[in-house]
Formats: sequence, structure tokens, C-alpha cells
Amino acid sequence: MGEATKRSNRRIVYETLRRKVLTLELPPGTPLSENDLAAALGVSRTPVRESLILLAEEGLVRVFPKVGSFVSRVDQESVTDAQFLREAVELAALDDVPDHLDPDIVADLETNLERQSSPSIDNEEFFNLDEAFHHGLLRLSGHGRAWSTVVAAKGHLDRARRLGLYETSPQPFVLQHREIFDAVRTGNLSAARDAMRVHLRLVFEDIEKVRQRSPELFVTDDGKVPVRRSVAVWE
Repeated sequence: MGEATKRSNRRIVYETLRRKVLTLELPPGTPLSENDLAAALGVSRTPVRESLILLAEEGLVRVFPKVGSFVSRVDQESVTDAQFLREAVELAALDDVPDHLDPDIVADLETNLERQSSPSIDNEEFFNLDEAFHHGLLRLSGHGRAWSTVVAAKGHLDRARRLGLYETSPQPFVLQHREIFDAVRTGNLSAARDAMRVHLRLVFEDIEKVRQRSPELFVTDDGKVPVRRSVAVWE
């Protein structure tokens, strides 16, 4: 196998596992077996092991020596840090929205909002439209390329947001998106910033609701490590 093929396999495995973690297909606390993952993905253990190392560096996987690897629990501090970064970028971008908006981007955002309002929309589809909406606002300001930096930093935040969607309907977020967009389109950027700030911070209320229902999904300070039974279990 050539080096380019090895790199390609590693990238595919990493992106696949990261997506499974972020979409909660692999929920917080899930044990991760290199052998099982390699078999499921049809690759050797090497790209799986290397991908788990990368995910551990991002804080999305935890490795316990002599016990095993697990999907990390959602870390409140990491969520707060990512939220701070995201809010700083998106509010700053609104300062650079021009007087004359790109009509193609405006049309894309209108279509996006219409799709968000569909009564049959599922959580993952809404999440992806939500991402595209916020990216679109950055594109309006000329800072669309900054979105990739934001995305790379918000793994814990994205898991918390997805968990929050199990607690509430997407509709309040759709209404807030419309409020933000209408303020931008009419040039009322002060109102857009205020609405954006409220919108982005709503995730903390959702997190608290999820924490009350499922505290095991979140990092605690109890210092517990998994115990080995027939399989490793993170209690």
C-alpha cells in the first residue's frame, strides 16, 4: 500500500469517527475497540489507532491506560470556550456586513430558512441547515473562510447542541434565525448583534436541561475511571 493511500485511509477513518462522535451515533461514554472499529470500517487497526489519537488530542476521545478508549463526556469548560470563540467571530463579522448584500447569498439564506421551517424536519437535518445558515451570514460579511476555524474548535459545543435538540423543538431557533436575518437584511446591525448574542447563548439553557436528565453524559470532577468487566464500562 502506497503512502498516499495510507494517508487517505487515515483521513477517511478520522473523519468518519469524528462525524459519528459529533452526531452522537457514538454517544458520550461509548467504549471504543480498535478491533471492532477496524472491522466495521474495513481497514487495519493502524488508521483507527492513529485516528483515535487525533480525536483524543481534540478532547473527543479519552484513553485510559490498561483499560481502553472511550468517547469523551461533554466538557462544560470546552463548551464555554467554544461558545466564546464562536460568539466573538460571529458578532465581529456582523460589523463588516456591507450596505449592499450579495443577492446570491441572500437567496441561499432565504431558501435555508424555508427548509428549516418544514414541519417534517429531523434534528440532524435542522442541525446541518443551522450550520449552513451561520456560515452564510459569515459569507455575507466577507469572512466565510473563518467558519472552518470555528467548526474545528467546537466539537464539544456541537455535541451539546445536538443533545439540546432532544429537549426542545427546533422552531424557537428558526424564529431567532429569521429575526437575525431580517435585521441584517434591513441594515439594523445593532438589533442583529443583540439577537445573535441571545441566540448563541441559548445552548447553555439546553445543556442544563440535558444535564438534569442525563448527568452521565457530562464531565464530572469525581475522578472515576472505567472498570474492566466483560467489557470496559465507564460508570
